[in-house]
Amino acid sequence: MKTLRRAAAFFAAVLLAGCAGMPGAQIRQVDARPLEMVVQPGAGPVVVFENGLGGHMAWWGKVLPALPAGTAYFAYNRPGLGKSAPADTPRDGEHIVQELRRTLLLQGMQPPYVLVGHSLGGLYMQLFARKYRQEVAALVLVDSTHPRQLEGAGAIESQSLLVRGMAKALITGTAKNELDGLTQTGQQVLSLPTVTDMPVYVLSAAEPMKETSELAQFSNAMRQDMAHMYPNAKQVWVESGHAIPLEKPEAVVNAVRAAMAEARTRL
Repeated sequence: MKTLRRAAAFFAAVLLAGCAGMPGAQIRQVDARPLEMVVQPGAGPVVVFENGLGGHMAWWGKVLPALPAGTAYFAYNRPGLGKSAPADTPRDGEHIVQELRRTLLLQGMQPPYVLVGHSLGGLYMQLFARKYRQEVAALVLVDSTHPRQLEGAGAIESQSLLVRGMAKALITGTAKNELDGLTQTGQQVLSLPTVTDMPVYVLSAAEPMKETSELAQFSNAMRQDMAHMYPNAKQVWVESGHAIPLEKPEAVVNAVRAAMAEARTRL
């Protein structure tokens, strides 16, 4: 019952965040497709935010205003989410990263980038950092999805009938397409060498570590392994649930500030 309440609260947060307005949000045409975004010019490196599964850029609503004055940043809703038109390309990480990279360049947001990704967005940012290493100054993973998140006890078919029913009812449309591509995205990440010469900050949710179910134990093992995937990564345990950008935005801001400061000393 506790797990069900936590799941219900999480999905409620997703829906509320999706309905919230985002200061500075605008619709721009990208390859003849409307895309909803916030583009803030300023001093580099450019901080790029990527949302989790089904999440909207409003999840970063308390993070963006708290960034250092004059910081260049970019946030958006992926195709098919918010007011962004759907894309007809597959929703695996390879396509999503290519589209994000092209969008950044079309908006005049030149590298280097500090990549910030929450949940599934963290998996996409891992792929971006590995594939386009020379364009990335730092990586901030906010309770990121692990490349092997849906293996073993984490597999959808391994979940209870109740959990599978909730997922089927609540994860639809573009979000379902992204979820269906998650395992492929994880394989794409693991097929590339890890990054060893950039600042990497791993924010991990501490509250789920108190759970004892088989799924919770598996997910928490993935949280612990995330930092091991990136040598010299700094792992920070945040007293929060999975929704760190909503529950503890200051933790994200602090990590981004630290990553930017470290990245600038290397540029």
